[in-house]
Amino acid sequence: MSNAIGIIFANSGSDNLQGLALERPIAAVPFGGRYRILDFALSSMVNSGIRTIGLVTPHQYRPLLDHLGAGKDWFLERKDGGLFILPGVMHALTGNKHTFCIKDLENNLEYLQKDFVENVLISSGDQIFNINFRDTLEEHKDKHADVTLIYKDNNNSDNDPNSEIFLELDEDRRVSNIQDKNGVEGNDLSPSQFVNILLIRRELLLEIIKKYSSFGCIDLMTIIAVNRGVLKVFGSPTSSLISTIRTIKDYYDRSMDLLNLNVREQLWLGVDRTHTKIVDNPPTKYTSKAKVQNSLIASGCTIAGEVINSIVFRGVILEQGCRIQNSIIMPKCHIYANAQTNFTILDKSVRVHGENVLKGSESHPLVILKKTVI
Repeated sequence: MSNAIGIIFANSGSDNLQGLALERPIAAVPFGGRYRILDFALSSMVNSGIRTIGLVTPHQYRPLLDHLGAGKDWFLERKDGGLFILPGVMHALTGNKHTFCIKDLENNLEYLQKDFVENVLISSGDQIFNINFRDTLEEHKDKHADVTLIYKDNNNSDNDPNSEIFLELDEDRRVSNIQDKNGVEGNDLSPSQFVNILLIRRELLLEIIKKYSSFGCIDLMTIIAVNRGVLKVFGSPTSSLISTIRTIKDYYDRSMDLLNLNVREQLWLGVDRTHTKIVDNPPTKYTSKAKVQNSLIASGCTIAGEVINSIVFRGVILEQGCRIQNSIIMPKCHIYANAQTNFTILDKSVRVHGENVLKGSESHPLVILKKTVI
C-alpha cells in the first residue's frame, strides 16, 4: 500500500460542452459507453495502491454521488481510509480559472491533518488516462523531493493534455523553470507539458495552505512556481495516453478515439483496469435486422437498426430502420423507427421519434440535452 493519500479536483465545469456539464461537473460526464470521466483518475490512484482518496466536489455534486456511492466498485468501501467527499468553494465568487484552488484545500484541512502519510497525490478530474503512479512515488521518495510534477513530452504526440503549464528540466529532471502558456510569446515553450497531476509532501502542503489561504483562490501551481527556487521540485515523465476534456470537440474526438484498438488497449486492456459503477444489465439484444460496424455498444441495449462508427451506452433502444452514424448515444435513449443521427451527441434519456434527422458535423457535433423529446 502506498504511503500517500489522493485528492481529485472534480469541481471543474465548462461552458464549452454545450450543456453536457450544465447540471454536472465535467468529472461526472458519461464517457466511453459505461464510464464517467472521473473514473480514470480514481482508478489510476486505486491501482497505484492509494486507499484514501478525497474528492473535491462542486455544488451540483448529486451526479457524482449517484455514480460513486460509498466507493465499493473502486475498493474504497473501507473502515480505514476510503472515499471522502470534500466540498469545494463556490468558484463563481472568485472565477473558475483555477485547477487546484488553495481555498478548496483550506476548506478541507481536516482531511489532510488526520492522516499521517508522507505525501499527497493531486489530480484534476477532467482527464482521460490510465497511469500507475508507483514509479513516481518511488522517484519522489528516492530524490527526497518536495514536489514531483508529472509531465508528458509532446513533440510528436497526437494526444495533447491541453495544459497551460510547461516545464524546463535539467539533466536530473529537476525543474529549472515553470512556464505559463499565456505568458510566453511565440513557440518558445518547452515540450515538457505538465499534465495536471502532482505529488507533494503533506507537511509542505499544510504549510502552503496556512501561508497562502489569505490570498484568495490562488492556484497551487502558481505557489509552486513562485517558490521553485527554495523547493526541491522534480519532474516525472509519463508515456501514457492522456487528454483533457474542456470543449465539446475534445469530448467528441476523445470518444471517437476509442474506436481505435490501440487507444482501447492503452486505456482499458492493460494490467490496470479502469473501474466504474457495476450495473447488472442483461446482454444487449441484436435483432435479425441489426447492422453494426466499427462501434462500441454497452450492455442492456436493444439494437434493431444500423450503427456505424458510434458509441452506444447502456440501456439504449434503437428501433428497426433507424441509422446511427458517427454519434454518441448516452444511457436510456430511445431512437424510434427510421430516425437518423450523424455527428450527434445525445445526452441521457433523449427520445427521437421516427423520421427525424439529426445532423451535425465532425468539427461541430450536434448536442441534444438530457431528456429532450424530438
